[in-house]
Amino acid sequence: MISRDEARKTLIQLFKYGVIGVMNTLITAVSFYLLNTWLGVPYGPANIIGYVLGVINSFVWNRNWVFKTKKNIKREALLFGCGFFICWLLQGGVSLFLLEGLGWKNLPVDTIPFLPMEKAGQNIVMVISMVVYTIANYVYNRTVTFKEKDENSITPES
Repeated sequence: MISRDEARKTLIQLFKYGVIGVMNTLITAVSFYLLNTWLGVPYGPANIIGYVLGVINSFVWNRNWVFKTKKNIKREALLFGCGFFICWLLQGGVSLFLLEGLGWKNLPVDTIPFLPMEKAGQNIVMVISMVVYTIANYVYNRTVTFKEKDENSITPES
């Protein structure tokens, strides 16, 4: 059974993790826009650079604000990168399964009655796969990258 303090700490971490996720999305999107639209960098390189900037931002903030660790930064950076890649593959697998395996890529425009849209299935799958990625990445980082040595020594945040 999880203690009340541990549940509170986890909820606070999840909230902070979500804030960082929003920041990463903005950094990636703005970087891509500036590189691609203003500087004429092709789609592929602009996308990669934007994503790398988002991942670096994510590591720094997660290490210092969400999980608050002061361990070996090189080891944590390597584990963080591995976790990103593993969760990215998981996200891709979920997307592929839903789009191709279940045929969601061709859902009708009115699949969501209050929000008709072209490529409804692809948009729905993107949201689902992003949620899967986010949860998996949080669990990975909490239990692998930024794991606390002694779970019993956790003190709740003020």
